Amino acid sequence: MKDEIKTKSSEELAKDLNEKREGLRGMRFNLAGSKIKNVKEQNSRKKEIARILTELNARKA
Repeated sequence: MKDEIKTKSSEELAKDLNEKREGLRGMRFNLAGSKIKNVKEQNSRKKEIARILTELNARKA
């Protein structure tokens, strides 16, 4: 996953970021409704979002 982030373009990363944020939002609603069994998946999605944001910010600098 880490190597994939560095090879993608900024536009692809922005698209992935939006998709992951929407997925995380949907997961929060499902978690509140007790539809999700794996609660640790939320932490992994947050970390993926953070990795993408870190790479995007490093490219801006």
